Amino acid sequence: MIARGIFGNGHRRKCMYNYIIVGSGIIGLATGYALKRANPQATILILEKEDQPAIHQTGRNSGVIHSGVYYQPGSKKAEFCTRGSNRMMEFCKTHNISFEQCGKVIVATEESELAYLDILNERGKDNGLKVKKITKSELKEVEPYVSGIAALHVPEAGIVSYKKVAEKLVELLQKEGVEIVFNQQVNSIEAGDTRCTVETQNQTFVSDYVINCSGLYSDTLAKSAGAELEHRIIPFRGEYYELVEESRYLVKNLIYPVPNPNFPFLGVHFTRMIDGSIHAGPNAVLSLKKEGYSKFAFNAIEAWQSLSYKGFWKLVGQHWQEGFRELYRSVSKGQFVKSLQKLIPEVRAEDLVPSDAGVRAQALNPDGSLVDDFLIKYHGRTIHVCNAPSPAATSSLAIGDQIVDYVLEHKSRKMAVA
Repeated sequence: MIARGIFGNGHRRKCMYNYIIVGSGIIGLATGYALKRANPQATILILEKEDQPAIHQTGRNSGVIHSGVYYQPGSKKAEFCTRGSNRMMEFCKTHNISFEQCGKVIVATEESELAYLDILNERGKDNGLKVKKITKSELKEVEPYVSGIAALHVPEAGIVSYKKVAEKLVELLQKEGVEIVFNQQVNSIEAGDTRCTVETQNQTFVSDYVINCSGLYSDTLAKSAGAELEHRIIPFRGEYYELVEESRYLVKNLIYPVPNPNFPFLGVHFTRMIDGSIHAGPNAVLSLKKEGYSKFAFNAIEAWQSLSYKGFWKLVGQHWQEGFRELYRSVSKGQFVKSLQKLIPEVRAEDLVPSDAGVRAQALNPDGSLVDDFLIKYHGRTIHVCNAPSPAATSSLAIGDQIVDYVLEHKSRKMAVA
């Protein structure tokens, strides 16, 4: 892939654009795509600190096209996910990207989980989904090896490679003249009344608007631009195993447990990927490095940013038992397997091999509560995507549209004042 707009000679130059996007994950790319569709003449620059796009959250997620069944009706997650999933599948159809609307089951394995399964059933219907509560025998018809007393069948869920989606977006954007510059780490954003300035390690760029889609570093850059934030991004590593090929028959599609409503993660589950492999996980443990994909990854400054934040310790105080269980699953394969056996008793440790981990950028409030919804902070000519965990990839095209709506409205207000 050839990066456009790379400036050499080691000299700092000022380069002017209509829009600068920080980050070439799927949110940044979808935003560039929406901006170019809304204004084909606009000059757009996407800055990426890595040497290729979508290698962090976008390239390391489970590849699920989420349906919106979990999210509170009226929330941004519910709105953007239900709209975004349809947009994502239409995009894949248009551009010949492999995807499948295979459906999923959310499985209750204990009587105590049935009440929350009913809540998810109603929530899914309120969000316009064709969900159906099914019996134990009906569950066996959908997933023969799953052990459960009841389940919620969600036919709208699907699978795709978001890395492939991102690669197609890069191709379309470059074809339309959007410059995507790799190996350019943004250090700061300065928001002015008429222009914004973006500083990288060796360049200065100027634009009318800046959209910060830097994921794990979104809070740091938002603060540099003067945006007031209460939250802090805390990195949670999600570790996965993969079923060996001869054991893939145990899983047909997507199998999830009923989540604990008092804990903000969905629990370990089984996911059939678009390439046919079956992944199991993830857990959720604090990462001591923002892009720390191994158990021993460590960055002193980034670890201190998490461990010195009062909200983190309040989260620990509220959820220490669940947190301990997540950590135990991280260090003990046997414990990880036991969690999976609640869903599929036939799974054995020898059926599983380690797979690539991911790190989730999760916004955490000072009181220890996780920011549960998407959070986009608007600060004059800068827009900061400050909390975009799952289902952000599913919702990416809808999130891009939302950002364009703000930019166009802001521009019209400025023109009216002028």
